[in-house]
Amino acid sequence: MTSTPDAATPRAAARRPALILAVAGFSSLSASLMQSLVIPIQPELPTMLDTSASNAAWVVTATLLAGGVAMPVSGRLADLKGRKPVLLGSAVLLLIGSLICALGDSLAPVLVGRVLQGLAMGYIPVAISFVREVMPRHLRNAAVAGISATLGVGGALGLPISAWIAQSYDWHALFWVASGLAAIMVLATAAALPHRPAAASGRLDVLGALGMAVGVVGVLVGVSKGSSWGWTSPATLGTILGGLLVLLLWGRFELRRPSPLVDLRTTARRPILLTNIAAVLAGFGMMAQSIVMPQLLQAPGATGYGLQQTMLQAGLWMAPAGLMMLAFTPISSRMLDRLGGRITLAIGMIVLASGYVLAFFLTGAPWQLMLASCVSSAGVGIAYAAMPTLIMENAPEAEAGAGVGLNSLMRSMGTTSAGAVMAIVLTSVTMPLGGTAIPTLDAFRLCFALGAVAGLAAAGVTLCISRRPSSRTPTPQSAPEAEPALS
Repeated sequence: MTSTPDAATPRAAARRPALILAVAGFSSLSASLMQSLVIPIQPELPTMLDTSASNAAWVVTATLLAGGVAMPVSGRLADLKGRKPVLLGSAVLLLIGSLICALGDSLAPVLVGRVLQGLAMGYIPVAISFVREVMPRHLRNAAVAGISATLGVGGALGLPISAWIAQSYDWHALFWVASGLAAIMVLATAAALPHRPAAASGRLDVLGALGMAVGVVGVLVGVSKGSSWGWTSPATLGTILGGLLVLLLWGRFELRRPSPLVDLRTTARRPILLTNIAAVLAGFGMMAQSIVMPQLLQAPGATGYGLQQTMLQAGLWMAPAGLMMLAFTPISSRMLDRLGGRITLAIGMIVLASGYVLAFFLTGAPWQLMLASCVSSAGVGIAYAAMPTLIMENAPEAEAGAGVGLNSLMRSMGTTSAGAVMAIVLTSVTMPLGGTAIPTLDAFRLCFALGAVAGLAAAGVTLCISRRPSSRTPTPQSAPEAEPALS
């Protein structure tokens, strides 16, 4: 059975909190960069790897799928084995995967390496629960906000960085840089992060992990490939419906397990359930701008609205949005302290929607799209800081890692759905140009409207969360912060 430590038991803060936060933040950002590492070279991948375009697309998809599966599994492993071993293992996976890709010249080794890079993204949710556990009370919200923001920052900053490296050097240089970052992760995690006892006892639910992996991969593959396979094709319907069926059977199996991978009864609690629904919508809102705005920036001027930017220029116009997420970390922390997770999350989603409203009307110059992107990204930064806080306030300590990992998976579901929906819109509302179909300006504006609706819907869902304070969170009077530091 899973044991849950008494919520009132004081936890001593670790020594050198600034160093711990720096290592966890740098490592989480490095893992997050893997999301967009190969996007600038995606059109050239078939030639580079001597394969078809459909096979080369898996170089991007494989990492997203592996990351989606790894997040809840890594979170549960951290609950059972302790945070540091899982963090170190994730860093080692990133190093091995990056080296395999750096040394590979064909599809098979690069796919293997990209899967390992995706599995390394399990570092991020574990780091979120780790810093909340070891940071002094006055730094916890800031630490959680900073680590949470890396999920969005890595994807935003990865585009211009990867585009510059790919244009200036051989494509293998992308993975040699990733290998260097991973090596620093391994050394810094091993040397600087303290070890804490596991929060739960029991064994990892291996069958539950396999069942969840099959179901999640089935759904995500079907959704991400629906545009190319055809939404009514047997392949698309089979993978989506098959994945959903496996997840239903997995849920029934998990409810009978004494130590499940994910405690579905805890997940069904209203605050956690609604936070996870909001996470899907937030992921949709974040990814919509990442997909749509670069295409609008790079559209040819012959369309009448295209801004004719190169991929590198488009990435540079989008880069400030990633920095905006980091800049809002202290603001998100203060909001969490004063307003709580519920109101902070709702405000974040309203800000995100406001950015899309700006984008709907401001499409005439790159700086206008950059402004709209920065506003939306500020909302994402606020929301991503609030979600893990809400989860950890309402989940037992022994399930905090798994809970944050599942919330991260829900965000991935949202980002994958956004990719599918935006592809449908941009390929359905088109005009002919030079023998090819180009999305119209109305198509881009419809995408922005959908992003705004997703943000407002997430705010509405969030406001349905109960105002009652979490019983798990001790008050300063009932459970004072333990002062002695542990290394």
